[in-house]
Amino acid sequence: MRKVILLWMCLLGMSLLRAADRPFIRIETKTASLIYRVVADGRLYQCYLGKKLTHEADLVHLPAGTEAYLTHGMKDYFEPAIRVLHNDGNPSLALKYKSHEQKALAPDVNETVITLEDEQYPVTVKLHYTAYVAENVIRTYAEICHAEKKPVTLYNYASAMLHLDRAAYYLTEFSGDWASEAHAQEQPLAFGKKVLDTKLGTRASMFCSPFFVLSLDGPASENAGDVLVGTLGWTGNFRFTFEVDNEQKLRLLAGINPYASEYELKQGEVFRTPDFYFTYSTDGMGQASRNFHDWARNHQLKDGGKTRMTLLNNWEATYFNFDEQKLVTLMDDAVRLGVDMFLLDDGWFANKYPRSSDKQGLGDWQETTSKLPHGIGFLTDEAKKRGIKFGIWIEPEMVNPKSELYERHKDWVIHLPNRDEYYFRNQLVLDLSNPEVQDYVFGVVDGLLTKYPDIAFFKWDCNSPITNIYSVYLKDRQSHLYIDYVRGLYRVLNRIQAKYPDLPMMLCSGGGGRSDYEALRYFTEFWPSDNTDPIERLFIQWGFSQVFPAKALCAHVTTWNSGTSVKFRTDVAMMGKLGFDIKLSDLNEKETEFCQGAVQNYNRLKPAILEGDLYRLVSPYAGNHTSSMYVTKDKSRAVVFAFDIYPRYAEKTQPVRLQGIEADKMYRVREINLMPGVQTSLPADGKVFSGEYLMTVGLPLFSTRKLSSRVVEVVAE
Repeated sequence: MRKVILLWMCLLGMSLLRAADRPFIRIETKTASLIYRVVADGRLYQCYLGKKLTHEADLVHLPAGTEAYLTHGMKDYFEPAIRVLHNDGNPSLALKYKSHEQKALAPDVNETVITLEDEQYPVTVKLHYTAYVAENVIRTYAEICHAEKKPVTLYNYASAMLHLDRAAYYLTEFSGDWASEAHAQEQPLAFGKKVLDTKLGTRASMFCSPFFVLSLDGPASENAGDVLVGTLGWTGNFRFTFEVDNEQKLRLLAGINPYASEYELKQGEVFRTPDFYFTYSTDGMGQASRNFHDWARNHQLKDGGKTRMTLLNNWEATYFNFDEQKLVTLMDDAVRLGVDMFLLDDGWFANKYPRSSDKQGLGDWQETTSKLPHGIGFLTDEAKKRGIKFGIWIEPEMVNPKSELYERHKDWVIHLPNRDEYYFRNQLVLDLSNPEVQDYVFGVVDGLLTKYPDIAFFKWDCNSPITNIYSVYLKDRQSHLYIDYVRGLYRVLNRIQAKYPDLPMMLCSGGGGRSDYEALRYFTEFWPSDNTDPIERLFIQWGFSQVFPAKALCAHVTTWNSGTSVKFRTDVAMMGKLGFDIKLSDLNEKETEFCQGAVQNYNRLKPAILEGDLYRLVSPYAGNHTSSMYVTKDKSRAVVFAFDIYPRYAEKTQPVRLQGIEADKMYRVREINLMPGVQTSLPADGKVFSGEYLMTVGLPLFSTRKLSSRVVEVVAE
């Protein structure tokens, strides 16, 4: 009997060991679960992604799912996450579970690292997951290394591979062109692949933004349904692949675009993929956006917890044609407006080839003596006298062929050695894979701040994609250029941040050509589009708001579409980080007074607009009107923006139902941002309503007047 008991205990122990060797690995936020399981073949499978599962006992009932990080050359027939070529010519990889580790990085921030290994070749892949519990965002990336004697070639190297098994899939992409960025287009996914990618190198997201909305079971909705929203933190070529297989299962791959980027990985070198961030919402796109906004402000965006400066930019007031007196006059305009800063744009530098157009001077970062005989220091002093900050435009990664830098250092320029050069916007890209070029680009910023420490802000532009793709520095490693360029850029930005940690910078890039969360570790904001036509901006800002909070989106009042009123243009710009690009001399007295009042209102409403929760109430894609609102975190105050674009004659308008406030609180409604002398026509103005009424019945905010706008403040009593 004793022998039988001992045998039973031994078998039980072996069974428990086998179970322990095949664990469930849970990566969870407040509302979502991503669950992996090691199965009998020793491989890692994703068995669940969706609404959070709270009962541990239910996990054993989950289907095995699909292998987590599929490899090329084995039993799978569709797009792999990783493809390698070993130095003996074998193109296969078989990854098995080795171990995993889970730990808390901070309160409500948990990291999981899963180690996979090939039993035949010394290749290791570590899958990293960071769960931001409160914000419902998961970050994932991979680390690839090997111990083979000779380099291993990487052909595919995804940051993330996620699997879904649903009845239907609908993908919303945000694509366009210069001055027409981030326009939403939804389509169903059927068998085969849909790829969103870019091959532009630097101004990477000029045509396609690096984020998406994936709706499950039906088309995406603002306030209902399961959606997965994702974005990649990589300031270069990216690729998202959505592949539906023969069983109606979807695999999602995200990472660097491997196009022309085969990477020779040396023994012991670790290839770290960029971060892929995603949120899973069961309450539609609106909640997914608020998840991202909270996460960005709390964890990712540079100075995410700080306010943003309002500004006056000189570009549309002067273009390249200015002198010291014109700029000082505009500083006086900035003071009259009540903004925080004056920003000097392009055209202030170069002497042998003075920057009088975009055809010359780029790369020669000395003040043009004919324009600024007393230098930048004179301007920073004048700004200081007026109690405002001074900012300046640079484009340090680029060069005009007509420049002293090009004449001295053509070897620093990305260009083909035996071909005619092709120019985009009359410029070429400097080779940031080269450490000497990295030192030079850092020196542009460091030199200006050392000489003029009162510079308070940089507008960092990047107007050209990489053309003539060849690096003198990389020689026989040309397929590394797209990757090493971005890594070089990050080295420069890390040096700037280390020396000037409190320096705010705008990521410009000809509009939305750069809009990713890795760059936004170094930049406080970005410029969504060169198109400041307020009608177009309603669509562009709507698109970018899917993953970026208002404080990251620069929005300026300009002269684009002068058929719209200054009020309409300003109301649109107030839904982001407010700036102006106008001359007050072009405005009449009432328009100037309105702008001054709008700045005051904006400053007062920053806790709602910049720090609060965004609710997109009526989509501009739905018809002739659009509305959005921002609610403070304590729900004591909200501001609602409503726009009539081109309503039809005698159109019947519907009330706008508010969101995000408390049903049982009482709120006073007041229209603000009115032109001087104009009385409100809002019937609800000055009245008190319950939150329940405002969210159930709503307010009559729309009209049949074309190109009209309303800003309504809602304050708890």
